Amino acid sequence: MQSAIHEITGRITAPDEKSSLQAVLHLNNLTKPPGSLGRLEALAVQLAGISSTVKPSYTKRTVVVMAADHGVCSEGVSAFPQEVTLQMAFNFLTGGAAVNVLARQGNAEVQFVDIGINGELSHPDLIARKVRMGTDNMAVGPAMSRDEALQALLVGVQVAEEAVQNGTDLFITGEMGIGNTTASAAILCAFENVSPELAVGRGTGIDDAQLRNKIRVVNQAIHINQPNAADPLDVLSKVGGLEIAGLAGVILGAAANRVPVVLDGFISGAAALVARALAPESISYMISSHVSGEQGHRLMLQRLGLEPLLDLGLRLGEGTGGALCLHLIDAVSHIMNEMATFESAGVSGAEIGNQ
Repeated sequence: MQSAIHEITGRITAPDEKSSLQAVLHLNNLTKPPGSLGRLEALAVQLAGISSTVKPSYTKRTVVVMAADHGVCSEGVSAFPQEVTLQMAFNFLTGGAAVNVLARQGNAEVQFVDIGINGELSHPDLIARKVRMGTDNMAVGPAMSRDEALQALLVGVQVAEEAVQNGTDLFITGEMGIGNTTASAAILCAFENVSPELAVGRGTGIDDAQLRNKIRVVNQAIHINQPNAADPLDVLSKVGGLEIAGLAGVILGAAANRVPVVLDGFISGAAALVARALAPESISYMISSHVSGEQGHRLMLQRLGLEPLLDLGLRLGEGTGGALCLHLIDAVSHIMNEMATFESAGVSGAEIGNQ
């Protein structure tokens, strides 16, 4: 299994610099002052480099929702019981979750993957790739074995590769798993040497006493497991989650196939930390959709070197922030494909030195 990860990370190369430069030239020749479309221009240049074309468009967009449970829920870190993961799974599969609504609005498909729900699930649209029935309690020992973490990573890679073979040209990361903000905070602490007080947030809406307990739990998990930041699989197996591992695999699979991947919130950010640690160049294929209301996410994005497109105070997860950004990606495509140049419109361009 380790060789399979090496094979996929070995395929990840830098985006196409020539296409990026051509995108800059094209943007500067459009009927507007240079740089006047702000972040949309930076996004246009990034997408051109990823997709090796100055005028990219994305017709098959896929939200991959990885779902799993966390043994650390036994420590009282969430306002909701663990069984909500399984209950919500049916809501996703029948199209009733927030991300289903936003994906339909953005003309995207939602793929729901059971990678580690602690319960039995059956539905014709389910992608059943369960590695195990949830993780163990990371506050008393490793969340899972190294082999299980590796297996979950490869599930994500395989889901991404299959989607690309079926025409997917843009991914959005989504997740469902009660307790996963605790694991994500622990991953941030482990990789970036951040204190739990800065990394841990209120997740599903816990009160002050529960927040203090959650900080204690993350601190205990780090102390007991001693995750090694130089070994991504060590961090992932000791304080991670199955859905986080799966999303890290989706990111790696997307990057290996030169397909952009739009990150959702805090849990997707934890997966991005894992993916970057395994393949540093994969960061070039990631687009940060938004900064979450979850404490620690802004710091996480700063450490990743990613600037979010939106700041709406979202903290639902599921891929909702990523789905909202589809409209910005569509806007970039329309601008690059349809906007007139100075020459085609017969408009005089700016004269350098005569400002």
